[in-house]
Amino acid sequence: MLFSFISFLENEKRASSHTVLAYRRDLETFLDFLQTAFGIAQAEDAGHSEIRAWMVDLIEEGHSAATVNRKMATLRSFYKFLLKSEVISRDPTFKIQSLKKGRQLPSFVPEKEMGDLLDEANFEAGFEGQRDRMILEILYLSGMRLSELIGLQWKEIDLAQSQLKVLGKGKKYRIIPISPRLQKNIISYQKVFKETFSLVDGNDYFIVKLNKEAAYPMMIYRIVRKYLEIFVQTTKKSPHLMRHTFATHLLNKGADLNAVKDLLGHASLAATQVYTHNSIEKLKAVYEQAHPKA
Repeated sequence: MLFSFISFLENEKRASSHTVLAYRRDLETFLDFLQTAFGIAQAEDAGHSEIRAWMVDLIEEGHSAATVNRKMATLRSFYKFLLKSEVISRDPTFKIQSLKKGRQLPSFVPEKEMGDLLDEANFEAGFEGQRDRMILEILYLSGMRLSELIGLQWKEIDLAQSQLKVLGKGKKYRIIPISPRLQKNIISYQKVFKETFSLVDGNDYFIVKLNKEAAYPMMIYRIVRKYLEIFVQTTKKSPHLMRHTFATHLLNKGADLNAVKDLLGHASLAATQVYTHNSIEKLKAVYEQAHPKA
């Protein structure tokens, strides 16, 4: 049934390749545990006690509460699928409770450090240097995800309307406005792109390698980390940090929460509200510093 479930995720749920891979790995690990610990070959033969035992085993291996909860979420989705398919008559994950975890606030880059990075970093004049600048600029000024940047094509950038279209989670498109600064830098990057590859075809990927093939995740990670290490103090240095920074800076400047939700492509406000905690911490600091009776 694993194959049928994966097919369901890909074709009906239209889950991303990363989500499908994560589900597959979780379920394969669970099946290995069932076979090794209980001699059970099929997931549909497992009950509450076997699932609970795997949960305990994961904890003892040192996995975080967040990781364990994610793996349990995979099992819940899988057994819900089996139940709907009438492979099982009752859901063995029904009474499995999620682990409690401390709420972690997203890391972000302070405005001054972000400004120093974009204004003072030494980007080479050639294609690779200007591409690296573009990666940092567009991640911070649009808040798009890593996967969205990798999949972005030139035809999805509308300079006349000062907007771009990205394909997000659930294969849904959303529109992101292009700021004057970003527009100026896209035009400069477009010129270097044309000089390097003779022309810019609408179907070309926006961020590419020197052979004009699409970029890949680790390449973007290395580029972002290279520059963040020079200017940024925070320990986390990843493309997603730029997205956190985008959201936090907007909210710190008074942006509407619903507007930020739409810009980020979140399905619900709950996912966006985590960024308000950073803003509240800033408000507390301002209050304590400025109020005479604080």
